[in-house]
Amino acid sequence: MPPPGMLDAMAANAGAATTVSSKEKAGGGIAAQLEGLLGDLTGAGAGNANAAGDTAAAGGAANAKSSTASAAKKASKTATAGAAKATGTTGATAASSNSSASANTGVVAATPEAGDVEYLAPISIGGQTMVMDFDSGSSDLWVFNTQLATASQTGHTNFDPSKSTSFKLMQGASFTISYGDGSGAAGNVGTDTVNIGGATVTSQAIELATAVSTSFVQDTQSNGLVGLAFSKLNTVKPTAQKTFFDNAKENLAMPVFTADLRKNAVGAYTFGAIDSTKFNGSLTWAAVNTTNGFWQFSSTKFQVGTGAAMTVAGGQAIADTGTTLMLANAAVVNAYYSQVTGAVNNQTVGGVTFPCNAQLPDLQVDVGGNYMALVRGDDINFAPVDNAGTSKPFLYL
Repeated sequence: MPPPGMLDAMAANAGAATTVSSKEKAGGGIAAQLEGLLGDLTGAGAGNANAAGDTAAAGGAANAKSSTASAAKKASKTATAGAAKATGTTGATAASSNSSASANTGVVAATPEAGDVEYLAPISIGGQTMVMDFDSGSSDLWVFNTQLATASQTGHTNFDPSKSTSFKLMQGASFTISYGDGSGAAGNVGTDTVNIGGATVTSQAIELATAVSTSFVQDTQSNGLVGLAFSKLNTVKPTAQKTFFDNAKENLAMPVFTADLRKNAVGAYTFGAIDSTKFNGSLTWAAVNTTNGFWQFSSTKFQVGTGAAMTVAGGQAIADTGTTLMLANAAVVNAYYSQVTGAVNNQTVGGVTFPCNAQLPDLQVDVGGNYMALVRGDDINFAPVDNAGTSKPFLYL
């Protein structure tokens, strides 16, 4: 999930951007129908797709079940994040490089919470299994642990560094991270061996929370986040640390990870391989601009239903597996909801609402200039906001 400052910049440059599709964030990171933030980022530090520092991401071809450009989901909600060689700096130039990874692949089940508000997967830290939220919109791997107040630990699986023979405290290191919904965590830092479904990194930076937001405490199914954006966003001080993927990628069978996140069903995160059974057709590659540390790509057009494609000049998007929010500029939002009878921008609920029985059109968005990702109208309809039994209950979007 991007930090608040990035969201503010995106909104400002989108001309008072409006939420297209969102669910209330649970525990600081969630994933659903289109995992990404679509906005006009021109002037917010977004370079063009061929700028130095770009890398590449694989995506699905037309009629494929997969998603494109890192993690933008469509029908089957499969995404691929690539790490092809870049012409400039990729990741964090200041990141620690003391870790090592074994040559392997790794696969873990990605299980949705109720309503697909987030997708959780198990990892092993120092031999202790932790169920975590994988977030391609941030770059910190932090965990609930035994340093937290007892009240904060209740209901969670808490990592105990004293029970790990491979844990080492990183003297003088600390982290403080804030997410776009205002939640956050802070604490100290160590290193340990991390295994995600068979992909292993030794001396991976593990951030041990000593303070967490109430929303994280309340979300007892998740015990922390695994950041999968580029390492330049890592918040550890005095020296930023590399993400698990950045540490692992050079020794993986392929320098990629994929996110297969499904509607009301178990999917998977895969490191080091692309499972061809997860999509139809051929993969399409889209350039990724790493300037801001995100899986960011061009998105300059959109289409509502069967209407004509419309242009968003200079449009950029980021793919974020840690959020259901789709933030778009006003042109996209207004064009979409002009086709929905009864749609209202409802400030009380913080987004657009519409009658529960409304027939929502599909939305297609450009990914990287060579693919139109489909978001089905049925997937934009999320949850009632009026439980009083009125004749027109409305839905969050």
